[in-house]
Amino acid sequence: MEQNSLKTYAALVATMIFWGLSFVATKVALESLPTFTLVFLRFILAALIFVFLRRGFKWPSFSRRDHVKMILLALFEPGLYFIFETIGLQYTSAAKTSLIIATIPVVVFVLSTLMLGERTSIASILGALLSFFGIVLLVMGEPGFSLKVRGSFFGDLLICAAVISASLYIVFARDLGRNYSSFDITFIQILYGAVFFFFPFLFELPNLLWETITIRSWIAVMYLTIFATAGAFMCYNYALSQVPASRASVFINGIPVVTAVGAWMILDERLTTVQATGGGLVLLAVFLTNLPKGIMPFEKRNGTNESCDPS
Repeated sequence: MEQNSLKTYAALVATMIFWGLSFVATKVALESLPTFTLVFLRFILAALIFVFLRRGFKWPSFSRRDHVKMILLALFEPGLYFIFETIGLQYTSAAKTSLIIATIPVVVFVLSTLMLGERTSIASILGALLSFFGIVLLVMGEPGFSLKVRGSFFGDLLICAAVISASLYIVFARDLGRNYSSFDITFIQILYGAVFFFFPFLFELPNLLWETITIRSWIAVMYLTIFATAGAFMCYNYALSQVPASRASVFINGIPVVTAVGAWMILDERLTTVQATGGGLVLLAVFLTNLPKGIMPFEKRNGTNESCDPS
């Protein structure tokens, strides 16, 4: 198992919780805030937090090539990912969106193999498949769920674009994490994210009534800023510097479980028995995927005992 594994997986669990509850907080914040105004506030406030934390320190010294990667990092996520997902949801269902988003680990497996030369264990592949099946149960177990397609192909394409954007973000962050600290990567990523969403924010600004924003929504914005943006990205970027991108990405599939629990506690939304079963499968998949390579009996017989991490 990798060095500092306890710290690494604690960071991944924290990321899963922060991002899982972010969907609940976002729902609360959108009660009185427009979409792009909310996203811009998240990132500009998070950027200010990092500027405060960095006082007295030098500006991150990225090479020109890595600086381009950082711009691409912010472009893919939060930039394009949030745009594709937000617009796509206007054309397709949230249930179908969750199923498509669940394919992120599969896309990361392919990209990390092609771009980073990472190896993936059989246990990781089985874990990804099991987590996907768990999310299927979480989504299909919802009362009134229907598989009918009502002209949502365009929305589905946009959500697929969001999957590709998130996967490229994970791969690029893993590559940069080999040479730079998670703090510097997160700081620049959030700063570029704030710049990226500034222009959509300008379109909403003329019709924005600040006095109508509720305290409940402001509290949600603070959570999204401190935990779901600054805290989550910093934890996840640190984890990506310690473990293969394909392994870290599987924790994304644990987010719906956290969201379901948070929605039950805060919004009084409840899971059905089928959904609870799916949530259990997702958690089992996360555990299975992160077993040290060689523990699975069939992996021992095939002699695949080396670490997944090429470093």
